[in-house]
Amino acid sequence: MSPEPANASLAAEPGHLYVVATPIGNLSDLSARAGAILGSVDLVACEDTRTTGALLERLGIRRELLAYHEHNELEAAERLADAIASGRSVALATDAGTPGLSDPGFRVVRACRRRGLPVVPVPGPVAFAAVLCASGLPTNGFLFAGFLPPKASARLAFYGRYKDFGYTIALYESCHRIAKAMDDIVAALGPERVVCVAKEVTKLHEGFWVGPAAEVRDRLAKASLKGEFTLLIAPADYRL
Repeated sequence: MSPEPANASLAAEPGHLYVVATPIGNLSDLSARAGAILGSVDLVACEDTRTTGALLERLGIRRELLAYHEHNELEAAERLADAIASGRSVALATDAGTPGLSDPGFRVVRACRRRGLPVVPVPGPVAFAAVLCASGLPTNGFLFAGFLPPKASARLAFYGRYKDFGYTIALYESCHRIAKAMDDIVAALGPERVVCVAKEVTKLHEGFWVGPAAEVRDRLAKASLKGEFTLLIAPADYRL
């Protein structure tokens, strides 16, 4: 497929939903197309109006904002689909990254697809994809499982179920549970299982720890655990 010419119109079209990826840290990662869509839609549906409002302000954009998050997603999805059906153009954004990947977005996209309304991806940053490409772990296939359950028993059950999975596993974890997550991996998958832990990707305090799980756990114990974490687990037979 040939790329669009550089002078192709980037303006939003009426009656469309645009799924817009926004930076996960570095504002320079926002594409020209994403900026143009955010600046030309009738409405921006976002996870947190304060966060997206601040992004738009930095871009010099003023647009109507609608909160669309996990607590109102069912009702808001239908309202947004109604707006699109009436001819309004809507951009869907999250606090950071790509909507629908461990962030709200699935229900409004499903509502539009059910009604035959146009849904247009505006691709960009995805934290786990960025980490995977820079980790040194196998990239020929992967399972993205988002955030694991907070209960230790459920997390250990997950590791047991995928202990012999043949591809890299990608997870998100909070700063409050990353240390415990490493303990669980060592206990369930063994101290030699190769992992990658990354924090604050594309931000000032970005960090990567790659190696056998027990070694990474010990190195993390000496590091600052503030920030957003991505965790990759290599297949059992993989060695760096």
